[in-house]
Amino acid sequence: MTALARPTNGRMIGGVCAALARRFGTSASTMRVIFVVSCLLPGPQFLLYIALWILFPNENKVRQAW
Repeated sequence: MTALARPTNGRMIGGVCAALARRFGTSASTMRVIFVVSCLLPGPQFLLYIALWILFPNENKVRQAW
């Protein structure tokens, strides 16, 4: 598993689904479909997405820290 960081390439909106897909070893498309399907259920999915967008660092910042 890799560190949770929003990638600079391959992201659509904020890169949260791409970061989670990279972390868990799935494709970004699969993670996006899971997110869209979860939005059909009641719950704070959009708020969670925004929170993760704020909390996950950008991939460039993680690389500079190393």
